[in-house]
Amino acid sequence: MSTEVKTAAPKKVDIKAAEASPWRKYLPLLGVGIIVLYCLAPFYWMIVSAFRRPLDQFDNALLPSPFSLDNLRAVFGDGVGFGRALLNSLIVAGVTTILTLIVGLVAAYTLARLEFRFKNVVLAIIITTSMFPGISLVIPLLKLFIDIKWINTYQAMIVPSLSFALPLAVWTLTTFFRQMPRELEQAAMVDGCTPAQAFRKIILPLAAPGVFTTAIITFIAAWNEFLIALSMVNKGEYQTANVAISKFQGISGFDQPFGTQMAAGVVVTIPLLIAVLAFQRRIVAGLTAGGVK
Repeated sequence: MSTEVKTAAPKKVDIKAAEASPWRKYLPLLGVGIIVLYCLAPFYWMIVSAFRRPLDQFDNALLPSPFSLDNLRAVFGDGVGFGRALLNSLIVAGVTTILTLIVGLVAAYTLARLEFRFKNVVLAIIITTSMFPGISLVIPLLKLFIDIKWINTYQAMIVPSLSFALPLAVWTLTTFFRQMPRELEQAAMVDGCTPAQAFRKIILPLAAPGVFTTAIITFIAAWNEFLIALSMVNKGEYQTANVAISKFQGISGFDQPFGTQMAAGVVVTIPLLIAVLAFQRRIVAGLTAGGVK
C-alpha cells in the first residue's frame, strides 16, 4: 500500500515588500520629526533673534554672531517697566487659576454627583458660553466696566479671563469626577466622614492629576490673554507683559524693535516652560485618566 507525501509549496517572497519594510518603520518617525521641526522653528528663531545685536536684527544667520545680551538689557532697562508687567501677568494668571479651581471643583463635583432634571442641559449651556469669540464681548464688557469704574484694575482682566476659563474647567473636571466610583464617598462616610470631609480627604487627592491639568491649562490661557488686557487697561502700572511687548518702541519711536520684542518673548515663555516641565507627569496623567476602563 503506497502512501503519498504531500509537501507544501514554498511561499513566494515579495522582494520589493521586504526591501520597502525597513523604510516603513522610519516613516512615522520622519513625520513626527517634520511636525516637531515645524512647531519649534519659530521658537528657535525667536531665541536666536533675542541674542543678536540690535544692529543685526535683520540678519538671517542661523546663529547669532556675535552673541549679545543688549536686547535683554533693553527689556529690563530703566523706564520700560517690563518687570512690573511680568508681575501683573503673574497676578492676573495666578488669581484667575485659583478662582477657576475653587469654583470649578465645587461646580464639577456637584454636576457629577447630584441627580437633577436638565443636568445635561446645564452642562451644555456651560460649555456653550466658552464658544463666544472674545472680540464680540469686548464692547459690552468695556461699557459695563466703565459704568462700575473697573477700568485700569486687576479685576477688569481677571473676571473676563475667569468667564472664559471656567466653562472648560467645569466640563473637564465633571468628566473626571464621573470616572470615580461613588463607593469611595460611601465608604468614607461609613467610617464617620461628612460629605465635605469625604470630598476633601478622599476625592480631591485622587483627582490631583485632573486638577493639575486644569490648573496648567487655565494658567497658560490667562498668561497668554491679550485682547481683554489691552482693552481694559491703559495705564502702564496695570498692563500685562503681552500688552507691554506690543507697546515697545524703537530708538526713534518709529522703527520696529524686533530684537527687544523677541527677547521679551523669550522671558515671557520661560514661566510656562518651567510649569510644563515641572508638572508634565501630572499633566499626562490627567489627560489620559479615564481613557481606559
